[in-house]
Amino acid sequence: MRFAVNSLLFSGSMTKDDLKLLERVKTLGFDMFEATPVDPELFPAKELRKRAEELELGLNANFALPLHANSISPDPENRKASIELSKNVIDLCVEAGVQIYCGANYAAWGYLPGHRRSDDEWKWGVDCFHAIGEYAAGSSLILAVETLNRFESHYLNTAADAVAFIEAVGLPNCRVHLDTFHLLREENNIGDAIRATGDHMAYFHACGSHRGIAGQDMVPWDQTFQALKDIGYDYCIGVESFNSELEALAKLVCIWRDFASSPDELAGESLAFLKAKTKEYLA
Repeated sequence: MRFAVNSLLFSGSMTKDDLKLLERVKTLGFDMFEATPVDPELFPAKELRKRAEELELGLNANFALPLHANSISPDPENRKASIELSKNVIDLCVEAGVQIYCGANYAAWGYLPGHRRSDDEWKWGVDCFHAIGEYAAGSSLILAVETLNRFESHYLNTAADAVAFIEAVGLPNCRVHLDTFHLLREENNIGDAIRATGDHMAYFHACGSHRGIAGQDMVPWDQTFQALKDIGYDYCIGVESFNSELEALAKLVCIWRDFASSPDELAGESLAFLKAKTKEYLA
């Protein structure tokens, strides 16, 4: 099992100035880095790949579509923009040597139209994701859709939603990304949700229920790791939280307090707990 941490725990950007983060997370004990190309135009794909290779760090990327490039918008031009932006991000991922492109990459994050997911939205989302999946098919990149809680999206809230979506897309390079933060809010049973996802799961975020330190929270960790064992998951466990001192970022994700004395403490203590659980259940 490998362990990753998201760049947004340390910085609200991902530019050449942020390349120093790779050595920092390597020192903390992680062997993968999850980069968020906040501004794709400034994302240093070539330099990121070089530095990751020097440090022997694997790379994943997490990106959320913005409202102006929304694959489930009733505006066809907006849906078209989502495909073009996604293709650009895919190109950057391939150039950087990213293994998995995950997150809210299938619909605009924060798009809440005030109704249940419609049949039209389902078709639009599937069609757009199929298009970008086909675009990425010539590479080794995996596209993984992340379920989100009801306060962030109405589209894919549960693991069952994500599995149905990926099966509708029908491409082998398109799979599922689960996150305990969202699972805890939407599933009846986290273990059952993981088992139902099964081989469709490409990536897993093990996050505190409050986005704080994993293990000092309300996630049923024994149930969670038993389910990971049951499906034979052995790729990578990612830690995702956000830097509470970055005002614009904290406002977006509604974090109003510190969960640790520093980002390094949150990452390091989470990693120690997750490694211990991995050894207990998955070794």
